Amino acid sequence: MKKEDISHLEKLMDYLASHFLKKVSWKDVSKTEWLAVAEELNKLWMRRGKQQKIRQRPELLGTNYLYEHLVLGKLRKYAEKNSLTGIGKPNLGKLNNIVQLLGYEHYIEFINSHTEAFGFNDLKISIPKAVENTKLLDELVGYWYSYNRNLPDDPGKMHEERIWRSALEIYKAASSGEYLVERSGGDNHKYYGKVTAYADYVFIIMNSNTFIRQRHFISRLKDINEKLKQPHYKLNELHFISTCISFNQEPIALFEIFQKVRNGKNFLADSISFPVESNELPANVTAYLKDTGENRINYR
Repeated sequence: MKKEDISHLEKLMDYLASHFLKKVSWKDVSKTEWLAVAEELNKLWMRRGKQQKIRQRPELLGTNYLYEHLVLGKLRKYAEKNSLTGIGKPNLGKLNNIVQLLGYEHYIEFINSHTEAFGFNDLKISIPKAVENTKLLDELVGYWYSYNRNLPDDPGKMHEERIWRSALEIYKAASSGEYLVERSGGDNHKYYGKVTAYADYVFIIMNSNTFIRQRHFISRLKDINEKLKQPHYKLNELHFISTCISFNQEPIALFEIFQKVRNGKNFLADSISFPVESNELPANVTAYLKDTGENRINYR
């Protein structure tokens, strides 16, 4: 076991703490919470086995593997003694299995994708002399799918009729009280960002931690403050204008639709490209985005 191995393991455990519990560090996670994370990983293993029709029962994590073997046996032991004596390497096969459930091909790819911690403090949206609309922000918390017509990697397929669906989670950070967002991207990369709202406007800014890409979103929800006073009102859809770097590396402006996922059990945290005629797409999304020319603007 080397110091580099400890550093890599810390990245994984910090990621699990953030992904499942919205906590900053593995040090903030209790034994009971690690047990819950292990159970969630095992559920994902079982679900993947059924989806891929694997007959052999998957090798599940032991309930105490994360807490007793990785946290107590390695990370905490090193933190207390500042010595690697008596600390063995973790099972690479099990670490590979864990990161594959998170969308990575193997443990090395995960480490290479997290060489630096993402800094939410670099993302600032501030409207002077305006009060943040926290009631609206609370309504945004949850799982969403976003739909758009991005430019394809291959310019020769510019007119191909496809709609891109990405997965988002908006949540309130326990430590800072800020509203944060995580969004899926192609090739297993992710966007991390901040959400703010002033009056009836919603602003989002996101950075990718693996590509030179930043996304900006703005939406207006007319009369939203009056609607939120209604006891049974639920905000299910938002329409955004967004800007970003497209898949073919060109600046682009898009019309984008967010739809809330009410049943979190059915939420798929992946980005998927659908043909326009796909039955997987909501009918109103297809109707809005069917005209390519109206729904994406090439800066050229």
